[in-house]
Amino acid sequence: MKREDKAAVVEELGEKFAKAKLAVLTDYRGMTVSALQNLRRELRGSAAEIRVAKNTLLKRAIQDTPFAPLGEYLQGTTAVTVTDDDPVASAKVLVDFIKTNPQLVIKSAVLDGKLLSAADLTALSKLPGINELRAQLLGVMLAVPTSFVRVLNGVPQKAVYLLAALRDQKAEA
Repeated sequence: MKREDKAAVVEELGEKFAKAKLAVLTDYRGMTVSALQNLRRELRGSAAEIRVAKNTLLKRAIQDTPFAPLGEYLQGTTAVTVTDDDPVASAKVLVDFIKTNPQLVIKSAVLDGKLLSAADLTALSKLPGINELRAQLLGVMLAVPTSFVRVLNGVPQKAVYLLAALRDQKAEA
């Protein structure tokens, strides 16, 4: 690889790290190409990208970024997953993929500047995603006015039932 190509790769990775919320280092040793392509496809659905790069180029790309703590884990075969969208969705995809492909091993991760272990990433994957949280919030926001309307509707409704009962009672008499 020529020096210009290496500089271009470092610049491209640096741009990805500058925008990223989550970066996950994995060891992909023993995985087949088709399995790695399936993982790429699944990650693309959650607005994430997995990239295989040389450790030296990754070290240069993470310098002076919040992802600098990952430098000590850059050994052996390394693939980096980066997302600038929902970190929970990407973590779920990785953890679910590892269940069926145990060759993929999580080395470490950084979320918003904080170093995470593989266990932390697994715990993150169990949290509800951003869309699920939005749905829960919307449900709570709609429940309050709906309950309020039901309470307000209860008083006239009981009055109507009372009048109907009085009408029925007078009709019988």
